[in-house]
Amino acid sequence: MVYVKGGGGMPEDFLGLFRSETDIVTLQPGQVLFEKGEAGRHMYVIQSGEVQILDGNHNFESVSAGGIVGEMALISENPRSATVQAISESIVVPIDERRFSFLVQQAPFFAIRVMRVMSARLKAMNERITSLPNN
Repeated sequence: MVYVKGGGGMPEDFLGLFRSETDIVTLQPGQVLFEKGEAGRHMYVIQSGEVQILDGNHNFESVSAGGIVGEMALISENPRSATVQAISESIVVPIDERRFSFLVQQAPFFAIRVMRVMSARLKAMNERITSLPNN
């Protein structure tokens, strides 16, 4: 399991961008935020709690407050590549494409956070693939 705590050591004020949010989703333990294969119209910032990124019974990563999920599908406009499910009671903030573009323009450290998370996840996937037998 790979754990990207808070998305790579970004400034503490990252969560401050979302502190006053009223458009939130509350998840109970075991509740699914989204399923693999669904359209990705939002990414999510984990405001509190912890979620896991799954594919079947394989847990790729656990993400806690300050982390993000769903960014790949939002950016690529491809279906979700994994399922996200709450481990504990969690509050997440949905970010649609319009707001994503605004945040990238107005808060460059937001864009850096997303790129670092995507980079870490790609690296972790590459390491998993090279550690498989016959590779």
